[in-house]
Amino acid sequence: MQTEIKNTLEILKRGGLILYPTDTVWGIGCDATNPEAVKKIYKLKQREDSKALICLVADDRMLKKYIKRIPEGALNIIDISEKPTTIIYDDAQNLATNLIADDGTIAIRIPDDEFCYQLSRKLNTAIVSTSANISGQPTPKSFKEITPEVLKGVDYVVNLHREKTCNKPSSIIKLSNSGIVKIIRV
Repeated sequence: MQTEIKNTLEILKRGGLILYPTDTVWGIGCDATNPEAVKKIYKLKQREDSKALICLVADDRMLKKYIKRIPEGALNIIDISEKPTTIIYDDAQNLATNLIADDGTIAIRIPDDEFCYQLSRKLNTAIVSTSANISGQPTPKSFKEITPEVLKGVDYVVNLHREKTCNKPSSIIKLSNSGIVKIIRV
């Protein structure tokens, strides 16, 4: 795993795109603070840049770098969730501006995956994580289902967990600073 982390870090630091296994599905990723890299993801996915992307962070300490004020209960939700849960937070900061939604929100997950944890920790920044498909196409459930267009569109494909069938995408909860909780995806 350390060799894969080293190789992946080199690509991310150069503004490249990676294809990598997460705690949910295979993802296309980049340094979430690099607007040019984020632009490349939108282009590869053929997705409007008005549709926000999810980010992964290593832990709650790192989460605090990207959210001005973490709502009460957010960390409890993360701790007690039985499945991967992405939370949409108000008042995003310190991320590529083209990654933040028009309303100032950002979707962030702390993954339960050693590779993702180590990668984010060693890069010391959030990593974009969007499903490894072209917009409108089905999310691949395994590495074998990833289209050649996506495979050729990234700068590095992580050589881990390629045999594993991935889980469903994460649950998504919008947790506003005003205390309103909205379930987006179960």
